[in-house]
Amino acid sequence: MTEAIRVPLLDLKAQYKTIREEIRAAVDQVLESQYFINGQEVKQLEEAVAAYSGSKKGVGVSSGTDALVCALMTLGIGPGDEVVTTPYTFFATAGSIWRVGAKPVFVDIDPETFNINPAQIERAVTEKTKAIIPVHLYGQCADMDPILDIAKRHHLYVIEDAAQAIGAKYKGKTAGSMGTAGCLSFFPSKNLGGLGDGGMILTNDEALAEKLAFFRMHGSQTKYYHKFVGGNFRLDTLQAAGLLVKLNYLEGWSEKRRQNAKLYNRLFEGFDKVVTPKVRQENVSIFNQYVIRVGPKRNELMAFLKENNIGTEIYYPVSMHEQECFASLGYKKGDFPESEKAAGETLALPIYAELTDDQIGYVAGKIKEFLSK
Repeated sequence: MTEAIRVPLLDLKAQYKTIREEIRAAVDQVLESQYFINGQEVKQLEEAVAAYSGSKKGVGVSSGTDALVCALMTLGIGPGDEVVTTPYTFFATAGSIWRVGAKPVFVDIDPETFNINPAQIERAVTEKTKAIIPVHLYGQCADMDPILDIAKRHHLYVIEDAAQAIGAKYKGKTAGSMGTAGCLSFFPSKNLGGLGDGGMILTNDEALAEKLAFFRMHGSQTKYYHKFVGGNFRLDTLQAAGLLVKLNYLEGWSEKRRQNAKLYNRLFEGFDKVVTPKVRQENVSIFNQYVIRVGPKRNELMAFLKENNIGTEIYYPVSMHEQECFASLGYKKGDFPESEKAAGETLALPIYAELTDDQIGYVAGKIKEFLSK
């Protein structure tokens, strides 16, 4: 009997099998050195990721969320300030603004790219606005030129949430390198995923990088002497060691994701019940996710695919303006129709580099089978 095809949303074990010995050697080197905090691998990773991303400096931190928090706090953003961002994103974007005491101000998305719509940003800017956080969602950069132009005219910081977009390009520039600061995540599901949590802040401002490096260590440059109150936001050496190994493979993995996306696109071509991702001509996506629109049958399709051993995910079922924790902001259903529509219609399919063409064909076939009923 033929074994049933199984297609998980993500298969980190398949990735690990290809680099097992290198990962083990890197981890063993850290164990032997005993430099678990601030080992040489941290600095090596910071320099390598900054170079890969076209930035002058990289500052390793404990997570992508903490990268956002550190960037906001180091730039002096806090109570009484407003930060413009998208409601269609992972919670950390808006949550980080809230955590520093500032107010997230939401702007709806472009329905094609799912990224913040620059045409709607300026009307959200007030005298209290201090920054804009565009999110490069699913691996595709937001439309940065108009965002940077608005920021320049209103004297605002731009903090790129590039958690899902390491290596993505916009008009030849790399995600995280265009604003005041760029925030990366090394969560295991990312294209460059760690052995646990991790993140990095990219910047071309050397003074800001220096302050961030102190901030992540309780505001201390010299041990036990504190220039200001920071926090414990360090990237540990074990994470850096594993990430250094994976960084050598990142470009190849991202290119394989692009090839997988092209195959999905071909298989869905002419099938009008699936809207495939749109990548703008000026962009190079890294496809951290491959997200399709399937309309009102989305939840039923997800259940059907699960029955057929296909993993999928909804990124994200509830927009930030509808989250209970942000009720005091005063937003209501209907305020951001494109975000709400996307939350109800989209589904992420397996896209990881180790997928086979047969697996992709199986996924596309099952989706067509269900939606053709």
